[in-house]
Amino acid sequence: MQTLLSPGLILSIVAVYFLLLMGIAYLTGRNADNSDFFVANKQAPWYLVAFGMIGASLSGVTFISVPGMVGAVYLNADLVSPSNMEFSYMQVVLGYMVGYFVIATLLLPLYYRLQLTSIYTYLEKRFGAASYKTGAAFFLVSRIIGASFRLYLVAMVLYLFVFEPWAVPFWVVALLTIVLIWIYTFKGGIKTIVWTDTLQTTFMLIAVVMTIKELTQALGFPLADAWSSIESEGLGQLFFFENGWSDANNFFKQFISGVFIAIVMTGLDQDMMQKNLTCRSLKDAQKNMFSFSIVLLFVNFIFLMMGALLAIYALRNGVSFDRSDSLYPTIALQHLSVEVGVVFIIGLVAAAYSSADSALTALTTSFCIDFLGFKTNKDKQVVEQLGDSKLLDDASAVQTNSTIKTRYMVHIGFSLVLFAVIVAFWLINDQSVIVALFKIAGYTYGPLLGLYSFGLFTKIKVKDQLVPIVCLCAPLFTYLINANSSWLLMGYQFGFELLLVNGLLTFIGLMMIRDGKEAMPAI
Repeated sequence: MQTLLSPGLILSIVAVYFLLLMGIAYLTGRNADNSDFFVANKQAPWYLVAFGMIGASLSGVTFISVPGMVGAVYLNADLVSPSNMEFSYMQVVLGYMVGYFVIATLLLPLYYRLQLTSIYTYLEKRFGAASYKTGAAFFLVSRIIGASFRLYLVAMVLYLFVFEPWAVPFWVVALLTIVLIWIYTFKGGIKTIVWTDTLQTTFMLIAVVMTIKELTQALGFPLADAWSSIESEGLGQLFFFENGWSDANNFFKQFISGVFIAIVMTGLDQDMMQKNLTCRSLKDAQKNMFSFSIVLLFVNFIFLMMGALLAIYALRNGVSFDRSDSLYPTIALQHLSVEVGVVFIIGLVAAAYSSADSALTALTTSFCIDFLGFKTNKDKQVVEQLGDSKLLDDASAVQTNSTIKTRYMVHIGFSLVLFAVIVAFWLINDQSVIVALFKIAGYTYGPLLGLYSFGLFTKIKVKDQLVPIVCLCAPLFTYLINANSSWLLMGYQFGFELLLVNGLLTFIGLMMIRDGKEAMPAI
């Protein structure tokens, strides 16, 4: 079989998909105010949030990269780190389960009790204004790089398979990608995204299931025998204990890292937590988190199964590709049926946009609330002081119109920033540099882990004005330790656990700037 998707057909598929998103945006964005944009007026059904978060958690990187890395060594692919061979990634996913439990039982009760819209407001209550701005700034940097990288992947695929034959410049493709997101999120924000994420997750899972079904048919064995065939090819190893702590795939290293990755990249991330805060109550938000974690375990396993089957198919059919990220697109668009090619394109776009659209909304939310001081509710104290509800309503109407216009401008501003970073990735045109930039974004979560750990598990007061210095030094020292770990730690190689080192250094730095005058009251 061979897919016969012309550039025009691919573009038509994407256009129809976005028309569907626009329809959802129209229905959910009518009469939306700031409260709808930021927290969906706290009326989102928890089961929709849970299902939509699957797509946001996986993203375009997972959709393309994780399947490619399963059989990287099996296929002798170049430019691939061996840290995610075979099914070792499931060790990290099992750690996620513990991390999500911590989020549901420790962080969500805190956020709901303090009635937060931006989760970084907690840092102001606990440490002070400098810590608050520092935490929010680290989130902005990490999300800008991360969201741009994900959108870069989908823009690159659309460019290579659709627009390059028409001699359309890459920057036009990147701009179109950003404009489409802006159009369907600028009014409804998170209220719209709760529903669009549900649609995007659905298409992503349909793509994976259809691909697995067709691969098993092409390989000549029934779907029920897929796992035994994967094991017989030597691709089914789940747990790695053999090579001790020097192995990047070591179970304990990856499991523990998975715990903290989930805590920081979900529980301490405005993008992911903003979805949870749209639920009607803490109980609903916890149900969302527990159900999401269980479903995500099975979904990741299915992605890894697809990656193993793709590797087997590539080896048996002599499929060539330049890097592991090209494995799934090459087979889906050039070797399988038209139907699989169609759902792959939709799944790819859905995977990238399910994380990027919410990232754009979260960036807008964080900047408006954390740096511009937006509020989502009317100030009840003013009502009591003025004693004139009509006057307050008039003042609130003026303030609401003004803040909505400002929010629009911030939304446009971050759209332009994402566009600029995507084009910069393209101009760099060096995969190793781009991956390095993406890793830099990962370093920014370490200070957040240290700040929240220190705030939650101690009552020590710190010198707030020195917190930014600590949070800048911790990632720098983490990088130096990682670069010299071979001789510093007798051959030890860091993997995902660098996050713990970063958080620990931040924690130690906060201890060093403690203010001994008084202890902080419990928050």
